[in-house]
Amino acid sequence: MRSFMACAVALSTLLVSGFMLRQGHTQPAPSKPPQLAKGVVYHDANGNQKRDADEKPLPGVRVSNGSQIVATNDQGQYTLPVDEDTILFVIKPRGWRTPLSTDKLPQFYYIHKTAGSPDETFKYKGVQPTGPLPASVDFPLYPQDEPDQFQALLFGDPQPRDQKEVDWITHDVVEGLIDKTDASFGVTLGDIAFDNLETFEPLNRSIALIGIPWYNVIGNHDINYDARTRKHANETYERVYGPSYYSFDYGPVHFLVLDDIEWMLKDEKKQSWGYRGGFGPEQLEFIKTDLAQIPEDQLVVLMMHIPLIEVNDRHGLYRLIEKRPFAMSISAHTHTLEHHWITKADGWEGPQPHHHFINVTVCGSWWSGAPDERGIPHAMMSDGGPNGYSVMSFNGHDYSLKFHPAGRNADYQMQIDLPEELAAAQTAETDIYANVFNGSLKSTVEVRVVGTSEWQPMTHVGEVDPTFVRTAKHEEELLQAKPGDFRKLPKPGICTHLWKLKLPALKPGLHDVEVRTTDQFGQIATGHRAVRVVE
Repeated sequence: MRSFMACAVALSTLLVSGFMLRQGHTQPAPSKPPQLAKGVVYHDANGNQKRDADEKPLPGVRVSNGSQIVATNDQGQYTLPVDEDTILFVIKPRGWRTPLSTDKLPQFYYIHKTAGSPDETFKYKGVQPTGPLPASVDFPLYPQDEPDQFQALLFGDPQPRDQKEVDWITHDVVEGLIDKTDASFGVTLGDIAFDNLETFEPLNRSIALIGIPWYNVIGNHDINYDARTRKHANETYERVYGPSYYSFDYGPVHFLVLDDIEWMLKDEKKQSWGYRGGFGPEQLEFIKTDLAQIPEDQLVVLMMHIPLIEVNDRHGLYRLIEKRPFAMSISAHTHTLEHHWITKADGWEGPQPHHHFINVTVCGSWWSGAPDERGIPHAMMSDGGPNGYSVMSFNGHDYSLKFHPAGRNADYQMQIDLPEELAAAQTAETDIYANVFNGSLKSTVEVRVVGTSEWQPMTHVGEVDPTFVRTAKHEEELLQAKPGDFRKLPKPGICTHLWKLKLPALKPGLHDVEVRTTDQFGQIATGHRAVRVVE
């Protein structure tokens, strides 16, 4: 017994020392050293979220303080150091779920902020004082079936400014998913709000109507701009959603939710603050520790807001994942839909390129463009794609991604651009454009004129989408007549999923132009465009 106690004391000392170093405590220990938080992870059989005497403890479940990760012992117990501003969280294991709030938000954490959020002048409310550390910080879990095959919903940038825009999200996206999705959970990939953090709660209530657990990633519009340190920029987000980085398992997949919003002093003379993409050393240490405890052959999905290729210290993350045979990453932020393969050109040293997916945004182009019959802006993105969301399907190590447009049939996977009418003599000089919304360099795209020509491969091009350009020009003319009637579309951007080819020579008549695409996952989609040819 004395030997066990000696080991426990030694382990506690090591944990405290490591915690202090990671928190930047390089000076001799203060008079009030970090406390040791203790608790139990258990099967909450009666669902009351309180540990009763007959409820089974769960060994081998991982718990973290944001820096270190420990596994519970045979009695479901863990010990971790905390200071006056620490979030403890359980890393959900496969086959178990955490409690859910009334808004379907996973309750997997305990916030310990003795004095509450540090600055009462914040525009948006932070965390209230939690008081002393409880004698035991326990985490209840509930068993659930998690098969190898499952789906997840991916929302990028809902980004509502106010309740009206929350209503647009509800009508444009959420209502179409109620009782119609097989997804096991969903994730919002940052920019949950558009600077107005009071929209967190109404948006949570809306998304909860889908009826599945919903995780969240922090975005650059989800922080407290009043903060003068990165650590304190997340106070309102933490109050509503918990830690800004964490991990969990579902089925055979390990998910890492990351915070790549580095809030920093941009101009010391002007005392102006801003953000850039960055993880920071403490978070990278958490990722390193987390992945060291994950089997090499497990699929790892990293979810963040700013695309990985735009993150300042991304090479530190590269070193942690590039040797893993099964790893990919997801972001949002750019208000486009893109697939990237990160290679040696960007400092990647892995044997295979890394797949990074930039998800479509729920708000499209920040709810700009003329409203439809529902009063909702069409919100076409600068790459010519419609607003919407993605469904990610998993099967062991394999995954696939499918784009779902908002307010349209799920089969709407491309926009084919041709004039309404052409003279027969002009047909062979006219380009067919196909904007394949979820297309990538690994897609094949072919076109034919039904009954006239055979399938021909189209050429991938880096151009602006002609449909977007034409739509923006038309709407600008409408705004000149009625200024302020709706928000102007953004400037066109280079589309990464655009193909073109010349039409064949066509005789007068109405012709059916068909485009067929097969993506990197083997998913096939088709589209049709009728063109009228005259003498």
